[in-house]
Amino acid sequence: MDFIRKNIYNPLAVGIAFLILVAILFSTLWVMVPPPPRSIELATGFSTGLYQKFGERLQGELAQQGVSMKLRTTGGTGDNLALLADENSGVDFAMVQGGVADLSKYPNLVSIAGVFYEPVWVWYRESSFKNEAGKLSLLGQLKGKRVSIGNDGSGTLTLASQLLEASGLGAGDFHAEKLKPLDALEKFKKGELDAVFIVSAAEAPILKKFYETPGIRLMSFEQADAYVHLFPFLSKVTVPRGVVSIAYDLPRQDIQVLAATATLVGKDDLSPALVTLLLGDTYDILKTYSYLQKPGEFPSGTGLDFPLHVDAEIYLKDGPSFLHRHLPFWTAVWIGRFAKIVIPLLVIFIPLFTYIPAAKNFFLRLKLSRVYEELKIIERNAAIPELKEKNYRDLADIERRVGNIKVSMLDAKELYDLKGHVGEVRGRLNFHSEMI
Repeated sequence: MDFIRKNIYNPLAVGIAFLILVAILFSTLWVMVPPPPRSIELATGFSTGLYQKFGERLQGELAQQGVSMKLRTTGGTGDNLALLADENSGVDFAMVQGGVADLSKYPNLVSIAGVFYEPVWVWYRESSFKNEAGKLSLLGQLKGKRVSIGNDGSGTLTLASQLLEASGLGAGDFHAEKLKPLDALEKFKKGELDAVFIVSAAEAPILKKFYETPGIRLMSFEQADAYVHLFPFLSKVTVPRGVVSIAYDLPRQDIQVLAATATLVGKDDLSPALVTLLLGDTYDILKTYSYLQKPGEFPSGTGLDFPLHVDAEIYLKDGPSFLHRHLPFWTAVWIGRFAKIVIPLLVIFIPLFTYIPAAKNFFLRLKLSRVYEELKIIERNAAIPELKEKNYRDLADIERRVGNIKVSMLDAKELYDLKGHVGEVRGRLNFHSEMI
């Protein structure tokens, strides 16, 4: 405490103290508010699917901002969720098909945003439904048929199973095959399948391979409203005639399909700055996805399985923050990190600053009161001849110390009052000296 009082007016000491405070502040900032990672990993899906294509576009956008993203191809949504739940997998984000996840198994996952519709495409061979005039319009018509319902680990398998069960078809009512899309296509071409379920966005490259196959058509869900009522995570989407392929005139008429929402999902402890970066780049990418969704419909915060990340919710509602709108990404990140520490500290310390004048006045009065206590002793002993020399020595020491006291302009009166009182005590000593 004495050291602080002695150096409180020393500019060099104040400067060093300020630098130490800044160093402590930045150290605290680094520990409490870590920067977003510069390297992340995204689990996508099949190499021919839109999850992969979307991931590649996102990878390129992030690279321009100094963030490296690794893509991991998988068997689909089931595999992606397992990787996200595994702390040792290295996967930070994943593409997930809506309506597939059991939320109780993944309490630590959050949605960043829904990014595009994934319709349930049911391709069927016209020759397999001759009794229905070559038309498949109800899933119940698949009874006794050979149907590919998606491979293990895929969202297609889960969703197709739910729809077929809701349509009254159990495992023994049709011949189910769990195939990857390309494997299903090969069997389709050979006439070994009657129908194939694929859950994929209209822009996915895999769809082109199907509509180039002669003799197959797309099912229109005539009971679409009933399915949407039963499965709230699904949407009814109208697919205009020819939108899948104008050249092949697919579909050959406007059809109704069911659509889940493809969602970008991450862990709940992800960096808010990274959320902002991902959503900003996602907006740019989705401007070209216009087959089924309306302009501005995605990214979206509705129709999601997992709760929406709080910063994603703010971004989707209000857009990027002021810093991210006007500054480069990493500049905005560092300024934002600094503000997150400095503002709370100011809230704490600003009220304390009001006590500084009172504390300063207290220390000054304490210092002066000690001098006055010594003056009282000298004055009390002034008439004792044996203490004459000691009194003068003590008084000279007091005068030296008082002369070295530094005070602000506002406290000058108290210092000069003390000097006056010291002078009065010296006068009394001189008077008693003359009397002796």
